[in-house]
Amino acid sequence: MIKIMLSDSITQVKGVGEKFAEDLATLNVHTIEDLLAYFPYRYDVFEIKPLGELIHEDKVTIEGKVVYDPSLTFYGKNKSRLSFTVEVENVAIKAVMFNRAFAKKQIKSGDTITLTGKWDAHRLQITVSIYKLGSADNQATIQPMYSVKGDISTAKLKKMIQNAIKNYAHEIIELLPTSYLEAYKLPGRQEAIKTMHFPANRVSLKHARRRFTYEEFLLFQLKMQLLRKMKREATQGNTQHYNPDKIKDFMNLLPFDLTNAQQKSLNQILSDMNSPYRMNRLLQGDVGSGKTAVAAICLYATITAGKQGALMVPTEILAEQHYQSLTDLFGEKANIVLLTGSVKGKKRKELDASIENHDVNIVVGTHALIQDDVLFDDLGFVIVDEQHRFGVKQRRRLRDKGLNPDVLFMTATPIPRTLAITAFGDMDVSVIDEMPKGRKEIETYWTKENTFERVLRFIKKQISFGEQAYVICPLIEESDKLDIQDAVDLYNQLQEFYADEIEIGLMHGRLPTEEKENVMKQFAANDIQVLVSTTVVEVGVDVPNATIMVIYDAERFGLSQLHQLRGRVGRGDKQSYCILIADPKGEVGKERMRIMTETANGFELSEQDLKLRGPGDFFGKKQSGIPEFKVADMIHDYRALETARNDAQEIIEKNMLEEKEEFYQLQQYFENNSFFTDKLD
Repeated sequence: MIKIMLSDSITQVKGVGEKFAEDLATLNVHTIEDLLAYFPYRYDVFEIKPLGELIHEDKVTIEGKVVYDPSLTFYGKNKSRLSFTVEVENVAIKAVMFNRAFAKKQIKSGDTITLTGKWDAHRLQITVSIYKLGSADNQATIQPMYSVKGDISTAKLKKMIQNAIKNYAHEIIELLPTSYLEAYKLPGRQEAIKTMHFPANRVSLKHARRRFTYEEFLLFQLKMQLLRKMKREATQGNTQHYNPDKIKDFMNLLPFDLTNAQQKSLNQILSDMNSPYRMNRLLQGDVGSGKTAVAAICLYATITAGKQGALMVPTEILAEQHYQSLTDLFGEKANIVLLTGSVKGKKRKELDASIENHDVNIVVGTHALIQDDVLFDDLGFVIVDEQHRFGVKQRRRLRDKGLNPDVLFMTATPIPRTLAITAFGDMDVSVIDEMPKGRKEIETYWTKENTFERVLRFIKKQISFGEQAYVICPLIEESDKLDIQDAVDLYNQLQEFYADEIEIGLMHGRLPTEEKENVMKQFAANDIQVLVSTTVVEVGVDVPNATIMVIYDAERFGLSQLHQLRGRVGRGDKQSYCILIADPKGEVGKERMRIMTETANGFELSEQDLKLRGPGDFFGKKQSGIPEFKVADMIHDYRALETARNDAQEIIEKNMLEEKEEFYQLQQYFENNSFFTDKLD
């Protein structure tokens, strides 16, 4: 007799023929194991509660006695409405069913009936989705709901899963060590799979879900930690022998003291530089939290180690800003050059030669840094600012300019801890979560469109004091689909309102790069007082003179994006303002506006944003790197995520997969799953 393996084709399951196997393949179910792991996406709980406990518009289950025979009416084409009265707790409840005319013959006056559907507390009415003649006593209280399509019915899918469990459940291998199952009071894998498909009660389902939540997180975190270990071991012999005394002297010359958060992040980075492995670290901090100061000290450390540093940023104007601020900080302690697409001809050749000859200590630049003709003598430290604006290949090309240089990625987008653990699991993360002393908090207000003229008069008043303003809106041109302000129309409105008194600029993503940067230069030089723009200014040049940020149709932006836009002002010593013009229709939109006016901390906002929007929308689904978990939910199950991460770190650091017998199945799991192809970049 041939032994059936869980990795065998789904056609081995009784009742699954070639046609049904083809249908199941559309659900990504190919093997017996795939079928067993095809969990319900939700569970309908049929629990009869007293009428007084039912919540308006909730899905509920009630049981009662039919008072009159149902009445049936037809409307439209092949549409029907069946209605009848049910007595529940001596109260007359109206039941309505659509497009089930056949039920009229089944439901009779005096019958006991169990109804599930949407509850209308105001009308004492239930819109029925499921009904069953008789009492609910003999009905399963929990109904698994599967995602199905095509010719696959839920009933047939459940039958196939039942057959698979009956005949092959004994082949299910336990992945988690016994000590972990006992410590966390988790059911075994075989029992948990059965419960996920056929739950006996809420308690057993809760524990089964808890088990798979932890398992999914642990497997993912182990994958990340193994990947991190492989990257580290591939870059041994990379210690930077910097001079701590010179770094202290340099820091003493700075015109400011580091905050505790800056100091902590700096210590973590310097420790990485001093280790024999290549650094792969993300430095995240709010706009204005002082990431550049930390980066400058690290660049100086690499110079004292006799190496070169590079800082790559997404735009020329940002490169110029960083070049200027680093030149001011370093004075004559380093030779810093600016390398952008604007540097051409003889000047470019001379610059390339000085970089290759190590006459240059630090190169600040745009994508020009990764061109083939840019060669470093000894690149030791690479910084990528606003790392999400560069592709993986671009970041890799810069890193490959040196022999395993330490790499620091920087972002001004505060990332919730749960997402940082998942999306950047193979990286170390440093966080600057406090602002420098003396920085004035930006005053944030929410108002409606009918006050816009008042807002414009306020802008005019502040401009008379020499200040400047941004006015942001979501679209570039008018759209019939969306009733929201567009940049071109808004620009024209402001031109008309201010006449020739104030210079208005317009910027959006469709402008050529040169034109965009030219507009930003004019704004930075105060040749333009009001800049109407789409979100292309979200990350960009510092304009300390800009004190007002007006965001039109603010309800169309996420909290993190609103916070990023707000961070464009408040860069100088003047009081700054953020004005949100919004008329949100839903509760989520109103909640966003309320949170924005009450919260200035970017990390708190990012956590709230994650709860409101979910992980896919937070980063953008295309390049988020966020895994799709079947059972686990990063937001609601964050404690399990933290636990799994800590366990994964301990397992890899202590080499438990290879050295402890109870981890054998986990080790086999990773050996049999090729996770690491093309992952070492």
